[in-house]
Amino acid sequence: MADWATISALATAGGTLVLAGATFAAVRSSNRSARLAEEALLAGLRPLLVSSRREDPAQKIYFADRKYVVAPGGQAGVQATDEAVYFGISLRNAGSGIAVLDGWTILTGEIRNLDHRPPEDFTRLTRDLFIAPNDLGFWQGSFRDPSSAGYAEARQAVDSREAFAIDILYGDEEGGQRRITRFGIIPWGEEEAWLAEAGRHWNLDRADPR
Repeated sequence: MADWATISALATAGGTLVLAGATFAAVRSSNRSARLAEEALLAGLRPLLVSSRREDPAQKIYFADRKYVVAPGGQAGVQATDEAVYFGISLRNAGSGIAVLDGWTILTGEIRNLDHRPPEDFTRLTRDLFIAPNDLGFWQGSFRDPSSAGYAEARQAVDSREAFAIDILYGDEEGGQRRITRFGIIPWGEEEAWLAEAGRHWNLDRADPR
């Protein structure tokens, strides 16, 4: 004779197991969908700074002490005096999100295959600089203390017309997806022009693209 109590218990257990399996599959699918949605959202906010085009209009970049430099398309503006060294780079945001510029550092001498400095060692910008997606903008920085090592390093590179690099730290409008892009500043022509070429990109909050 069938033990209906046992059969009922087994049937209940089997149904519970099937329900648990279905729930687990649904949760995994839901988590996967949430991750994909989050990745799509982040991709829509992700900036990417590159060199501007040569045909882009020049950027006239002002500083707090009423000095300015002019950075034509694809170039940097550089000016060195006995009191300060001023830099400006014409940039384009090739990403899909607003680029919020945060800090910078200069590198001189042999920089081939040189890694970036820690983000905490970067000089913070004293003004908020934003570049909209697929739009033109600029970065600016200066050394105002002639007795500092940074001023001496920058002045030497400018006066001797030696190539150097500027690393720019930036992220999205939410403060995430931080990146560092290195721009090589290269002397060009006989009119004291300086080309600006994006050479390396590092992701700080996600895997690098290489």
